[in-house]
Amino acid sequence: MKVSDAVAFAGHQVHVCRWREAGTLLRWLGPDLRGLRVLDVAGGDGYWAGQARRRGARAVAVDIAGPKLRRGRALADAPSLILGDALRLPFPDASFDRVMSICAIEHFDDGPLALSEMARVLAPGGELVLSADTLSRAAEWPHLYQAHCARYHVQRTYTHQQLNGLLAERGLDVAEYAYQFRSRWSERLYLSLSAHGGRVGFNAAAPLVPLVAAADRGTRADRGAIVLVRARRRPADGAAAAGEKTAAKAAAT
Repeated sequence: MKVSDAVAFAGHQVHVCRWREAGTLLRWLGPDLRGLRVLDVAGGDGYWAGQARRRGARAVAVDIAGPKLRRGRALADAPSLILGDALRLPFPDASFDRVMSICAIEHFDDGPLALSEMARVLAPGGELVLSADTLSRAAEWPHLYQAHCARYHVQRTYTHQQLNGLLAERGLDVAEYAYQFRSRWSERLYLSLSAHGGRVGFNAAAPLVPLVAAADRGTRADRGAIVLVRARRRPADGAAAAGEKTAAKAAAT
């Protein structure tokens, strides 16, 4: 294994959040992606898009940070790495069969616009998988929440209901969703690591993954620190019909 790959593995996989979070999104994409066009929005160094490439995808990662993209070019399974803004994706309509985005939308200045762009570049019948901060108990620990938002430029958090509505307006139907860090102690752990430990703290806490997973299994499924969503874009005729329905509703009001 190249040094660059070992460093990327440690940064992305030895992590209390990303191993389960990104692993679930990749599982939703499917084990065999041969021939499929896959885009990772705000994909950083392209590590996770590279995992899609290992499954046969024609994978692309787009990110606004040039230094991350330069690091990604040294990876053995590097995808195509494109410098670009998630709010103005540099791709034609319906360019991809799958789109993924891992805990990025909450950092965008305009999350709904980013969703519009993801929907635009996704082919009819294609699938979008994404995760986002929910932080359902943030009001219990306002100082931790404020520190989290300040450190990571978090603009807005999302529940599955909110994402369901935003995606439906853009011609996508949610097929499934899941929450992680569901229990009270694990959600506080997530915020505490963010507020006080930062990236190193998330990596150092990786041994706690089994405990967090066990707590998730024993806790109600509609709240937590992170929400994961899998949605499918309607076929072209279904999207057009939905657009006509929305237009008619707007005209009536």
